[in-house]
Amino acid sequence: MTENKTHSLFTRVSILIMITGCLTCFSLSCIAQTGPIDKKATAETINLYQSLWKLSEKHTLFGHQHATEYGHGWSGDKDRSDVKSVTGSHPAVIGVDIMGFSGRPESEIAEAKVRLKQNVIATYERGGVTTVAWHFFNPISKGAFYWVDTLSKPAVAAIIPGGVAHEQYKAILKGIADWANDLRAKDGKLVPVIFRPYHEFDGNWFWWGKSHCTREEFISLWQSTVSYLRDSLQVHNFLYAFSPDNRFSSEAEYLDRYPGDEYVDLLGMDNYGDMGRDRYDLTKATAKLKILSDYAVKKGKLAAFTETGLESIPNATWWTETLLRVIKTDNLRLCYVLVWRNDQNSPTHYYAPFPGQVSVPDFMKFYNDPYTLFEKDLKNIYGKR
Repeated sequence: MTENKTHSLFTRVSILIMITGCLTCFSLSCIAQTGPIDKKATAETINLYQSLWKLSEKHTLFGHQHATEYGHGWSGDKDRSDVKSVTGSHPAVIGVDIMGFSGRPESEIAEAKVRLKQNVIATYERGGVTTVAWHFFNPISKGAFYWVDTLSKPAVAAIIPGGVAHEQYKAILKGIADWANDLRAKDGKLVPVIFRPYHEFDGNWFWWGKSHCTREEFISLWQSTVSYLRDSLQVHNFLYAFSPDNRFSSEAEYLDRYPGDEYVDLLGMDNYGDMGRDRYDLTKATAKLKILSDYAVKKGKLAAFTETGLESIPNATWWTETLLRVIKTDNLRLCYVLVWRNDQNSPTHYYAPFPGQVSVPDFMKFYNDPYTLFEKDLKNIYGKR
């Protein structure tokens, strides 16, 4: 074999190794993330995005709605959560809700803003993450955030650009923006949050649901909301989360009302039905999560299991045999999973364990599994990666 032929063979083998390596890397989801859709996002918001992206390679953060505001039989206690009472650590992700920012007297709105601001800043200063839901009271009729046939009016068409209540909606968004731009911690930084408006839009129980607005109207609502907050009101500490319920079985169905990659940072799904509420269909639950996780990886975006849980947790091994089994299947890349709230008054409406609850031993196994992360496990997620 001549020297030139040897060199040629070596070159071809080297190229093949490089290609094989790249394909292997791609198969392991080694794809550069795009970063937040907001090109003026604060450094801490960018760092949070990149931290969640990186952590989701091998872990999923555990979240609980209203975890530090109240719990099973208590409310307003400082630095308390039912999860911390069981494990010694708060959840890594704390869910809050800005439903109190409109449709109420100004004094109540102001009080709600102060209370939530304190909660969000406290979570940031402990090193945790906040996700913000919005059970938005219908701005043009009674019925609160649910659709009530005898009371509700289809508000989406009214509040999008060109609608009769669009200016009223812009004023509500201005109140949200003022709050977001006031989330300044002791270090002087604006606290980043994951903003998750108009969730479960593929159902009909909310006034923004599928039966109460067209596809085009919903997309206009989403795009105009993001654009106004980000571009006009200069909110640069939001990551925007898109989360239908579980009524899809293909990527096309999942993206039916998707507003476009330039308007979404995180792709999620709310699913109680497949996780024990209506049935135990873990295969379907996983397949649905796989759809959104694969799309997120393909687009360099975050993915999450944005809501789930089993009310009252009567299944003593639900945490490991249902939830953990689902999120650890099929190479899912989910940055967090969030279970719903523990009501302070109801003896049965809770989704996370408290001391003495039947699922505590299994929850401790869930807590101690290296795959799950709680607040104590997070290290400098707002610092540069």
